[in-house]
Amino acid sequence: MIMLDERITGTQVAYYMVCKRKLWFFTKGIEMENSNDSVIIGKVISQEAFKREKYREVVIGETIKVDFIRIGKEIVVHEVKKSRKMEEAHIWQVKFYMYSLRKFGVPVNMGIIHYPKIMKKMEVTFDSEDEKKIEESLSQINLIKNLEFPPAVINKPFCKNCAYYELCYV
Repeated sequence: MIMLDERITGTQVAYYMVCKRKLWFFTKGIEMENSNDSVIIGKVISQEAFKREKYREVVIGETIKVDFIRIGKEIVVHEVKKSRKMEEAHIWQVKFYMYSLRKFGVPVNMGIIHYPKIMKKMEVTFDSEDEKKIEESLSQINLIKNLEFPPAVINKPFCKNCAYYELCYV
């Protein structure tokens, strides 16, 4: 079982799902997002949406920050995203947050991903199979973090809009 003190973030889980090379650069402290217009717009959307939520930017442990959590009959993790382009990565990021909360003893089985620009949302559930996949992903993330050189370029259509494009193609 992976312990939470290994400093894996939700962003790293999402990057693992999208591109191992991007993950490797990010874990080495090479963060290209601050100069990428698409990422900046996404951060603004996340900051501006759901301002009235009581539990915003909830920090779990030392490395995990959830956009907001609602506490009612059950606890629900909420993430805000700019677009659905990387939806699978968003799903696993939310599942990682649920996994992390569960490791701290918080009973959470539901998450919601909000896409305010298109006024859509997606429910995300968590089960024992998800726990196994998260733990395998965390193990693989640790292996990638320890590689001497970055993994190969994946050359996908979405690469041309990636903040890390220049590190792969220029």
